[in-house]
Amino acid sequence: MNRRKSLKILGGTAVGIAGLVLADWKWNLIGGETASGFFTAQEQKLISSIADTIIPAGLPPKTPNPDAKPIGALSTGTDVYLMQVFEHCYEKEDQDKIKLQLAALNEKDFQKASKEAREGMLAAMNSSESKEESEFFDLMKSETINGFTTVKEVMVDYRNYKVAPGYYHGCADLPAQT
Repeated sequence: MNRRKSLKILGGTAVGIAGLVLADWKWNLIGGETASGFFTAQEQKLISSIADTIIPAGLPPKTPNPDAKPIGALSTGTDVYLMQVFEHCYEKEDQDKIKLQLAALNEKDFQKASKEAREGMLAAMNSSESKEESEFFDLMKSETINGFTTVKEVMVDYRNYKVAPGYYHGCADLPAQT
């Protein structure tokens, strides 16, 4: 990718993330389909499986509720974030590369494989001599981590993020100087 394309991607991602955080927008899937239908149902399931393999459910929430379920990429909507980012923030040639690698994973029955087998397939892509496979793994890993670490559940419950840190106390009495 050239610098201009990278800046477009970074700008689009930053705007998308800021919009999600500020609006507290919840993504909803209806019947396993996105509104635009950019990805097929099979590709959506593969993206969800990849996100779940990279960040599986298991991070215990820091809440006083003992019945709270562990969070992971799927429970925070990171898979939907990935689909939206790939559809709206990446150019056609990059989207084609993503779809090509998803098709290759589908041929290997990635989605039906056990957790250990999926981890092995992704590790093989990471260490692959094929530039396309290693770039795909790096892209999926970085965007999954980016999407997961910027959701409300992680930012507020784990990182103690506050939109406006500190407080303004107007008209506060000050001790007299002697």
